[in-house]
Amino acid sequence: MRAIMDTNMFGAVLGAVPLPLVFIDADARITHANPEAVAILGAGQVARHHAIALRQPALLQTIAAALQGGVAGQARFVVIGPSYEVTYLVAVTPLLQGALCAFKDITEAEQIGQFRRDFVANVSHELRTPLTTLTGFIETLKGAAKDDPAARNRFLEIMGREAGRMTRLVRDLLSLSSVEAEERRRPTGLVNLADLLATVAASLRPMADAAGVVIEVSGQEAVPVTADADQLMQVFQNLIENAVKYGQPGKVVSVVLHPVAAGQIRIDVVDQGAGIAAHHLPRLTERFYRIDAHRSREKGGTGLGLAIVKHILHRHQGRLTIASTPGQGSCFSVYVPSVGASRQVS
Repeated sequence: MRAIMDTNMFGAVLGAVPLPLVFIDADARITHANPEAVAILGAGQVARHHAIALRQPALLQTIAAALQGGVAGQARFVVIGPSYEVTYLVAVTPLLQGALCAFKDITEAEQIGQFRRDFVANVSHELRTPLTTLTGFIETLKGAAKDDPAARNRFLEIMGREAGRMTRLVRDLLSLSSVEAEERRRPTGLVNLADLLATVAASLRPMADAAGVVIEVSGQEAVPVTADADQLMQVFQNLIENAVKYGQPGKVVSVVLHPVAAGQIRIDVVDQGAGIAAHHLPRLTERFYRIDAHRSREKGGTGLGLAIVKHILHRHQGRLTIASTPGQGSCFSVYVPSVGASRQVS
């Protein structure tokens, strides 16, 4: 009777712990699994051999070490579903002539680690290419091209272009870092969107003129929003500059400020360029994602502009949507919350 009470008490203790727990006895059978563990392993595992439920070699070896040698250890356990993958770190502890397995979900931590590794790899790649070019031309200028003015000038021009590319990348990396650091702090300034759009358009007109593109701004005359003026200006500089770069000579880039609707203000940046295939659209705001890497670099892109836009809009409780039809152009729509109509822009 006491053994039954002890078993029931042990099961009640495991059930009160919010962490997934499995107990394996000296006969290598699962005797207890709390509800959180059942959610991972499925029902009907109690009284079965643990290898049936935990069929991953690293974890089975760790459990064997605990049962046979009294050695504690840890192992990863991966659950793969139809559209997801969850990774657990399982701590296996010798206990009561058996082994207690505690599951900790480390999926997010592993994703963050992978993200960091990918980010470092991307940055390294983006810097390595211009650095390799610069190193090569420096060696050439030390040798055969040293006394060739035409070659020297051509090489220096290329070196200047590559140095500018690295400068833009470092600038955008610093900008992205700054935006992420401030993302949870809501802006408090009051900005007139119409004035801000007019300022951005005016600053980009020389570039548009050189590309043979016309920038047209239309819509509301006075639309106040709570915003960080510098960051919001960066959003529209990125979007309008991209529209000019990837538009067509002789065409128009339209910037349209729509009336307030449902507490939100919409600003469309529309180009008449080549358009973007549908399968690219969901990934455009990923860091370093490019549709055409070679063309993007030729245009001076770093692959970070839309990622910066996304993070700035998150800080402003806004969002970005993208619609595009190949051969007809693209529309980048920014949504930001409006403020009360009675407030005035100072």
